[in-house]
Amino acid sequence: MTKVTMVVNGKTVSAETEGRTLLSAYLREGLGLTGTHVGCDTSQCGACVVHVDGKPVKSCSVFAQDVAGSQVRTIEGMANADGSLGVVQQAFQDHHGLQCGFCTPGMVMSSAALLAENPKPTESEVRHYLEGNICRCTGYHNIVKAVLAASGQDVASVPAE
Repeated sequence: MTKVTMVVNGKTVSAETEGRTLLSAYLREGLGLTGTHVGCDTSQCGACVVHVDGKPVKSCSVFAQDVAGSQVRTIEGMANADGSLGVVQQAFQDHHGLQCGFCTPGMVMSSAALLAENPKPTESEVRHYLEGNICRCTGYHNIVKAVLAASGQDVASVPAE
């Protein structure tokens, strides 16, 4: 067992872990941050996306010890300081960008990363960026609308699928 320390959602945290412990397990089991979902264990679905040093990472594909000392942001860290929903989270709620909610943490984290890179993406750019995230419920249309709305764009002209 090794003590792994990192900054998660602005707080320095440590937990004892084996060298083979994935970041997703470290967050969920070691720190009790269960908002990061594990859907496939093969890095195919994107439900486990978190930000490591500002970049989106599928947390089921990286060892916790490999990101020791890094800044990690999970879905729990996306809310505003007062606890209200962050911009992307609120847009997902306002535009019905979720159904069962299982993919939502990864979708929100990926969407936030896209908007950090490209503050005004086109519909096509949103769809391309989110290709690594699987949703079995929504058909993606409302997710795309939510991302565009979070970017401050008018979504009334987004055609229905």
